[in-house]
Amino acid sequence: MTDSANITFETLNLNPSVLQAITEMGYTSPTPIQKQSIPVLLEGGDVLGEAQTGTGKTAAFGLPTISRLDPNLRAPQMLVVCPTRELAIQVAEALADFCKHMRGMFVTTVYGGQSYTPQLRDLKRGPQIVVGTPGRMMDHIKKGRLNLDNLKACVLDEADEMLNMGFLEDIEWILEHVPNDTQMAFFSATMPAPIKKITRKFLTDPTHIKIESVKENKAKITQKAWRVDRIGKNTGLERIAEVVDYDAMIVFVRTRNDTIVLAEHLNSKGFAASALNGDLQQQDRERIVDQLKTGKIDILIATDVVARGLDVPRISHVINYDLPHDPESYVHRIGRTGRAGREGEAILFATGREMRSLHRLERVTDGKIDTFDMPTSEQLGKKRVAKTQEKLQKIIESNDLAKYVEILENVAKETELSPLELASALLFERQVKMPFFPKADPVERASDRNDRGSRNDRNSRNDRGGRTNERAERSERRPRRDNGEFNTYRFNVGRSQGVRPGDIVGAVANEISISASDIGQIRLYGDFTHVDLPKDMDKQAFDKLQDVQIRRQDISPSLATAEQIQEAQSADQNSQERRGNSNDRGNRNDSRRNQSRGRNESRGRSDSRSRDDVWSKKPKSNNGSDSGRIIRQFS
Repeated sequence: MTDSANITFETLNLNPSVLQAITEMGYTSPTPIQKQSIPVLLEGGDVLGEAQTGTGKTAAFGLPTISRLDPNLRAPQMLVVCPTRELAIQVAEALADFCKHMRGMFVTTVYGGQSYTPQLRDLKRGPQIVVGTPGRMMDHIKKGRLNLDNLKACVLDEADEMLNMGFLEDIEWILEHVPNDTQMAFFSATMPAPIKKITRKFLTDPTHIKIESVKENKAKITQKAWRVDRIGKNTGLERIAEVVDYDAMIVFVRTRNDTIVLAEHLNSKGFAASALNGDLQQQDRERIVDQLKTGKIDILIATDVVARGLDVPRISHVINYDLPHDPESYVHRIGRTGRAGREGEAILFATGREMRSLHRLERVTDGKIDTFDMPTSEQLGKKRVAKTQEKLQKIIESNDLAKYVEILENVAKETELSPLELASALLFERQVKMPFFPKADPVERASDRNDRGSRNDRNSRNDRGGRTNERAERSERRPRRDNGEFNTYRFNVGRSQGVRPGDIVGAVANEISISASDIGQIRLYGDFTHVDLPKDMDKQAFDKLQDVQIRRQDISPSLATAEQIQEAQSADQNSQERRGNSNDRGNRNDSRRNQSRGRNESRGRSDSRSRDDVWSKKPKSNNGSDSGRIIRQFS
């Protein structure tokens, strides 16, 4: 066999038409997974490929398999199963490019969320290659629309992700219905036990190809982490979008609702952003991805599942707005940038406690996560001034302003103001919404800083003296502001709308530019919330609150009267007492039933309930899932 170092696509014995296509596409030398997989698949052997995303797995199975297909046979000969619609479309587009010079070859996709009509029409044409998701593929097979009698090869792409999404039974059903002599190829970023199990069941003497973490990925993707401070995540994201030089960015959040809320927030600030989540119709999702590719939008807010397999060359930055649930998801997230030799930057937003777990992400990526220095308010102001100067220069260069100069001179004569003073007034008006001199950032407490250093210095945590010093620092925290410094406002959103204290803090702090520490108690009730805000809040700030939405609901703020406050507190107290009495009765019954077990004391403790509705400093974390499906996790 040819020496691995000297292997080129020309030496791999690919179909000449396939070789012509990839040469035109700019393919020069195969990646490690391609060098090892292509020869085995060309010979008809089964392959179990283990490699990270972005290493060229599509070409690894696509080039050799297409080279073995018969363009004159109008029937499915190659089946590719993918976990998501986006990845299915991406793979189908790549395979179509590979076989574009093979006359008679036809690639089609079948996936949920799209009308059956075009899929049935395409399947009747007799495509040689069918790419799709498990559910829709099963449906077509069951109803005889997808005939597998002439199948030569079956590929599972991102097999571990399909297992994580609960497709194990669907995958097994599909594999049981392919002909026994079908060539099998499974590709996965990880190799959990369930994949090994179906490998033993369905693959015949497979060649296991394992590619270690690609070193060039570490060099091309710069990883950084920002410790979320008192300006909050939303403000931090706005500053990155405004100050950092980027082409396009994808922002990862945990839930579908978060994609909508964050996209709407960025749009309200003047950024070209859009949400991508599983609730959108397929045509809308494809339209949004096209807009990102063509530059109509610059920021995409997405969840892990729908962004799987997304490959848009413009994406130069990945923002992990929320920490992923597992290190593998982090790898897939940052893999949306720095692909195919391009450079990229991944920025992670992490709380102080989350910063201590970054070593796990460093280990799985075999890289270092450096500290990201968030642009300061002063840097933000300078950037705005520079952008305004650039815009003004372009306006002067590309427009005839003689009439406007005349107007300015006339106004100067009539008002006895200098043209410079008038220009300054116009400039002031232009920067009202995006000030050239933003409010200074709130000062961080000493105990809030240097969390990244503490995570690296793990030995100091075991030092009893260190713990004593930490407690001493905590005792010096600034006391909470007196209630007499606040007015209580009523917001027309509450627990019924799914509102959390963190939503209130984020919306208020961002809209009226105050620190979270300047917000008093937040009391959540059924359809409304009482929020304590500083008495010295001016009318302009209150007017801004009138336009604020939380969870897509107008908050319609108003000053709460003493009677409204008392009524709400009394009703809430009565509700707590009713629940307490109910617990008391249940506990007494439990005590009698379990007296012999000596569980009276533990049952009594269940009466003591903590209330999360009154927020002090830390809002509850959001552990929402992107999907309504029960997701089965495999390890």
